[in-house]
Amino acid sequence: MRDDEPILTPDLLLQAYTVGVFPMSEGRHDPDVFWVDPKRRGVIPLDGFRISRSLARTMRRGRYMVTVDAAFDDTVQGCADRDETWINDTIFGLYRALFLRGAAHSVEVWEDTNLVGGVYGVTIGSAFFGESMFSRTTDASKVALAYLVDRLRLGGFTLFDTQFITPHLASLGAIEISRADYRKQLAAAIRTDASFAAPGPVPPAQDVIQRNTQTS
Repeated sequence: MRDDEPILTPDLLLQAYTVGVFPMSEGRHDPDVFWVDPKRRGVIPLDGFRISRSLARTMRRGRYMVTVDAAFDDTVQGCADRDETWINDTIFGLYRALFLRGAAHSVEVWEDTNLVGGVYGVTIGSAFFGESMFSRTTDASKVALAYLVDRLRLGGFTLFDTQFITPHLASLGAIEISRADYRKQLAAAIRTDASFAAPGPVPPAQDVIQRNTQTS
């Protein structure tokens, strides 16, 4: 970020999301932040998420425990814990500030007492802007996404933005849409109310599977 640019604040970050852009850095130790506005945008249609038979088996085994907003900082750090990352100290601080304001959330996956996977993102209206996810064991990030999509559907969300599309996300139902189509969906979503909060405990795996089962 140049000296003549406005200071990046949580409010400015939220404003950026409402017009379809998001921040990145060149690396963990690069202090600068730049805005990204992809020509093609990755999204997961909330009625198109796929829980495959193999993922359903993993979830039923009970190997993993899932929590929500229980370890936000550790989840972001897990996402940044790779050779190449766009999460620098500035970005980490901004999302932590949004989390403390209730505008950012995480889903965590645990094996015993070890955090082995998770996903985090930002909410505005009925849009969830997925920022990053990580996995240290087999299927941990897929489990996190399954629980996240279930919560978004139950909470009335209409847009799950994944920013870019990868083969991993495509296998779970992500698609790529044009910038114009994305902005149309975004404009509708930020004007619509939704709630990330869910009453009661995190649902059992079987309930999540039944609500999001892939039939093929």
